[in-house]
Amino acid sequence: MARTKMIKEAKNKQLYSNNKEDNSDVVTIMEREYPQMMDEFKKVQQEQYELFATKQHDYGPYNISMGTELRNEKEVKLALTALTVRINDKVNRLVNLIIRRNSEGLAEPVEDAFADLSVYGIIARIVINGRWGK
Repeated sequence: MARTKMIKEAKNKQLYSNNKEDNSDVVTIMEREYPQMMDEFKKVQQEQYELFATKQHDYGPYNISMGTELRNEKEVKLALTALTVRINDKVNRLVNLIIRRNSEGLAEPVEDAFADLSVYGIIARIVINGRWGK
C-alpha cells in the first residue's frame, strides 16, 4: 500500500490522535507495511535508552537542571535554554561534519551526534513534563 494511501486511510479512521489507544491501529499498519524500518526504530530507541541511562549514571540529573531543583518556571526555562544551547552545538557540529567536510575518521561519528540530538529532545520533554530527576 502506498504511503499516502495508508496515511489517508489512517486519517479517515481518525487514527492520528494524542490518545495512545487511538494510535495503536496506525502502529499496526506501519508495522505491517514497513516491518524492517519499525523494528530498526525500536532497536535504536533501546540503544538510546541505554545511552541515556549510562550518561545519567555518570552525570546525574543536575547537569540538565543546571544545579536547580526545577521547582519553578524560571528554573525550567534555564534548563531548557541550556538544552537548546547543547542542541545548537550538536546541529552545528553535524553541519560541519556533513556539509563542510568528509565525516570519515573524525573523533565523533555522525551517528553519535544524531544520537545525542535525539536524547536531548527526549530530555527536554521530560523536563517540560515535570519528571526530570524524579
